[in-house]
Amino acid sequence: MFIPFFLELKAAKVPVSLREYLTLLEGMEQGLVDFDVEGFYYLSRATLVKDERFIDRFDQVFSQVFKGLEAVSGSADAVDPTDIPDEWLRRMAEKFLTEEEKAMVKSLGGFEALMETLKQRLAEQQGRHQGGSKWIGTAGTSPFGAYGYNPEGVRIGQDKSRNRRAVKVWDRRDFKNLDDNVEIGTRNIKVALKRLRKWIRQGADEELDLGGTIRSTAEHGYLDVKTRPERRNAVKLLMFFDIGGSMDDHIKVAEELFSAAKSEFKHMEYFYFHNCVYEGVWKDNKRRRVDVTSTFDLIRTFGSDYKAIFVGDAAMAPYEISHPGGSVEHWNAEAGAVWLDRLTGHFSKSVWINPVKEEYWGYSQSTQMLHKLMNGRMYPLTLGGLENATRELSR
Repeated sequence: MFIPFFLELKAAKVPVSLREYLTLLEGMEQGLVDFDVEGFYYLSRATLVKDERFIDRFDQVFSQVFKGLEAVSGSADAVDPTDIPDEWLRRMAEKFLTEEEKAMVKSLGGFEALMETLKQRLAEQQGRHQGGSKWIGTAGTSPFGAYGYNPEGVRIGQDKSRNRRAVKVWDRRDFKNLDDNVEIGTRNIKVALKRLRKWIRQGADEELDLGGTIRSTAEHGYLDVKTRPERRNAVKLLMFFDIGGSMDDHIKVAEELFSAAKSEFKHMEYFYFHNCVYEGVWKDNKRRRVDVTSTFDLIRTFGSDYKAIFVGDAAMAPYEISHPGGSVEHWNAEAGAVWLDRLTGHFSKSVWINPVKEEYWGYSQSTQMLHKLMNGRMYPLTLGGLENATRELSR
């Protein structure tokens, strides 16, 4: 039964042996897991994967081979198809268009035209509206409202993003802080980051020089204790993490990077931003509207000897980078490109780490814009990408 799974792992170049496959079968025969997809996943991963580098590849093969198995399992926790939540019924008006229908929807002609049209609609509309292509409401193809589709719209009153095409969001959104205690999967990231570490001797003589003590004692015939300046990590690191929106898809790997960096660097500071950096960043997502650090103050506080790493998927409306007022959440007086240029001008050693696969970057206009603004210093969030980024920062 599991032979196709074994062969697919081999085809994906996961170094699994016949002995490990037989161990998995023994575990199944002993009843370690029984009608439990999640349990089988962890059992098979524990027996078949020897190196953390191959976990992602294993997950992809597992998902492909056992796709749909969870839906037909006889778990007691399975949802009764007749017990439909009220939330699902409330959103039955949400309209999902086919790709052909989406292709027929026309853009309003740019950011300025979109904002001007919204202003007119707010002045003209008299009440609630559902469906349709013009008024502010729910479903339909209007560029204003919730639970509909338009290639360039203003999202109003919708819980979470769906198509990620809104150029501005007229809602209060709350984001969670990244967990800096994540340990699983951080080991290889730490190894990649070690390339950035530089150690120097500085400060007063406060560390025992064991080698010097042994040599001096042997030369003089009595105990001659030698000390030396403490060995300190000289790298100063400043990290900026994009949070919320499309970055929700990459929380796990972002937390692993965050946790690994905090454990590896003594002089490390971090801040959050959303999509693009503007006039303010923050340390706590719960207080991001009341406890904001001015980007100008940040530039004045941290010296140019700090190395800056921006972590974000770079996919957003191009207006968020190129236009004043283009921010999806607030009205920014200056374009995101202006602020990014100020930061990279001050922190000359800076890179952008992108969790999206590099092969997809060309499909996003904003990603290409940021790649150019970073002078090509954008790297994928892979072990190879991190090694190349740290090599760039170490020059």
